[in-house]
Amino acid sequence: MSLPVQIVLALILGIVVGLIFYFIGKPEITTNYFKPFGTIFVNLLKFIVVPVVLLSMIDGIISMGDMKKVGSVGWKTVAYFLVTTACACVIGLVFANIFLNAGLFPTDLALADGEVWDGATSANFMDTLVAIFPSNMWKAFTDANMLQVIVIALMFGGGILAAGEKGKLAQDIVGSLYAVIDRVMAFIIALSPIGVFTMMTWVVANQGPEILGHLALVLLCAYIGYIVHAVVCYSVSAKAFAGVSPFKFFKGAAPAMIFAFTSTSSAATIPLSKECADEMGAESDVSSFVIPLGATINMDGTAIYQCVATIFLAACCGMTLTVGQMVTIVVTATLASIGTAGTPGAGMIMLAMVLEAMNIPVDMIMLIYGIDRLFDMGRTCLNITGDISCALCVTKWESKKAKVAR
Repeated sequence: MSLPVQIVLALILGIVVGLIFYFIGKPEITTNYFKPFGTIFVNLLKFIVVPVVLLSMIDGIISMGDMKKVGSVGWKTVAYFLVTTACACVIGLVFANIFLNAGLFPTDLALADGEVWDGATSANFMDTLVAIFPSNMWKAFTDANMLQVIVIALMFGGGILAAGEKGKLAQDIVGSLYAVIDRVMAFIIALSPIGVFTMMTWVVANQGPEILGHLALVLLCAYIGYIVHAVVCYSVSAKAFAGVSPFKFFKGAAPAMIFAFTSTSSAATIPLSKECADEMGAESDVSSFVIPLGATINMDGTAIYQCVATIFLAACCGMTLTVGQMVTIVVTATLASIGTAGTPGAGMIMLAMVLEAMNIPVDMIMLIYGIDRLFDMGRTCLNITGDISCALCVTKWESKKAKVAR
């Protein structure tokens, strides 16, 4: 039985078992005895993420053999992510306004007494820029600061290439270490059905069907946005630029999408995303560069979520946003989503930033805080789908460029 089939079956079984525990009123059993195994699996993925990102990016840069190609792949990747993130914001705003104008968003929701949001809300662009560059390499590794790890990988990869023959030993060491990490990664990925089953059982048993309640419509709005963006932007671009049909694309990306959906961590899904992209035809050196970078800066699902949630929470406050404010949302959400960490729940902090920019009381976040994981599952799934699509497109663009150069 192939791994994708195992993952799908684990997902379905997790939902069924979770519902059973929910309806018999014993969700604590899943918290005590199922979730720990899911947590162990996610911990293993987090353990492997930093060495995978570091070594795969350095190996990818070395494999390109030319700093010009690294630059070429880099700007194409960033351009793809910026364009799709802006599209995601527009899609999120369009559907949020459709729901709002149709009277589908409840406008009578209020915070319960004592509910206060105490997350960080301020973010300065220059502070964020400075924080990308590490002052201590080991601290970047122990904190799993992925932007800093990527900068370190770019510097070491570029340094090894620039050193030429003298860098040959370092090149061989990186290649050898990456081969070892690759085998460890394969072993951990083989355990993914267990992780998917245990995490899904826990989520369903504890959230239950009535978790949707009043918030079912805002959740529906976000998921429609996720699906439309995946089909219109990702599968269409994969078809147009990489020649991969939508059916083949979603079938190939399914294992990573399902795992991202249950783990809610883009960073933890990197190994599986890379494997899916490579199997669909992405060059290994390109996917080694694009996938880790995408897990850090490509947050289209987060952008859609921020736009939908902002319109919804504004409606709950009785506010009507102007076109100018919506443009501000697009810009703020695009920049905020790029700075979102690829870890569960990070989107909430970024949403707080957007609300601050719109002068919407940040405490209103507490209205949707309880079901944030349900938003998070969809937005993480969308994020990694975009990473895979980008890897395929950049591979095709680079191969065309190489043919022209010949």
